[in-house]
This record gives sequence, structure tokens and C-alpha cells, in this order.
Amino acid sequence: MIQEIINSIYPLSVNSLNELESLVEIENYQKGEIFIKKDRPNKKEYFLLDGICKSFLISPEGEEITLSFFSSKAILSPYNTRTQKKASMLNFKSLTNISLATIGAKKFEMLMVNNLNIREFGNTVLRTELSNKVDKEIGMASLTAKERLLKFREQYPLLENLIPHTDIASYLGITNISLSRLRRELVR
Repeated sequence: MIQEIINSIYPLSVNSLNELESLVEIENYQKGEIFIKKDRPNKKEYFLLDGICKSFLISPEGEEITLSFFSSKAILSPYNTRTQKKASMLNFKSLTNISLATIGAKKFEMLMVNNLNIREFGNTVLRTELSNKVDKEIGMASLTAKERLLKFREQYPLLENLIPHTDIASYLGITNISLSRLRRELVR
């Protein structure tokens, strides 16, 4: 079930994989559902089996500010990076119907303590998350809007045709009008 996701990040032994999979529960959400809410307790690790979702915050003006996108066969931001004082610091919303494999964060932490193979997998996920966040920060500070759109297309091929452009514009730090202009410019 989650073997393909895990092995693409850090291959686990058969025993470690079986131990991890024995704790998995499946959750499904419809398009548009917020399944992790900011300031609410959330004690799970998430593997996105199918679909597309995003993490976001609400601006002081009440607008959704997209932070990250996740598509099929991905791991959502780990518990340790998205929670503080046992409450989520972020919202997560399904942009299509999604299917998730979940594991209790405490149970996963115990697996990491007791199983070196799973610990290495978990640490690799954390390093990847940190690297992605730093890469996005650097891009927001040093790339033009056009360069950010091209990088988005490289990082998330075809996503542009599957999700609302308002989410993409927000992720890129530009207005929807600017995104439309850039898209027209890049078609020529």
C-alpha cells in the first residue's frame, strides 16, 4: 500500500515495512475538504496515496495563502514540522478527492526509537521537508515571478491543468491576473 512511497524515499527492509504497514489506517476526503485544521490537535503522519492536496494559511485579509502542494504517492509535511504544542500550525485541504494512509504520530515515533531502519526513513523525510522549504524560500527571494512559474511547472508537471489557478498564484506569491499574464506570455 505505502511501499512505493516509502521505497522512493528510503527503502525499508521487508520486516520494517510490514511493521509500519500494520499500523496504517486509510482515510478518504472529498475535493475541497479541510482535513487538517490550524490550531486544532492533529496527531498523525500522512501518506498521500491518491489525489492532490495543499497546505495553506489564512492571511489577515482572509485569503488562502498556499504553502505547498502534494500529489499522489507523497508524504505530507511530517508531524514534527507542522505542529506546535500538539496543535497544527497549518491547514491542509484536498484539491481533488484524496486517499490517505495515516499512522499515529506517537506510534510512528516509537517505531523510530525501536527500529533503526525506520528511524533512517523518518530522518530522510525530515531532511527532505527542510530542503524543500529552504528551496522555496530562496526561490521566493531570488527568482522572478516568471522563473518561479517555470520552476513550479518543472516541480509539479501537469498540476497547472488540475487545480485552481488561484492556488498556484498564491503559491508563487503573485496575483491571479499576473499568473494569467505570465501563462499567456509563456505560450508564445
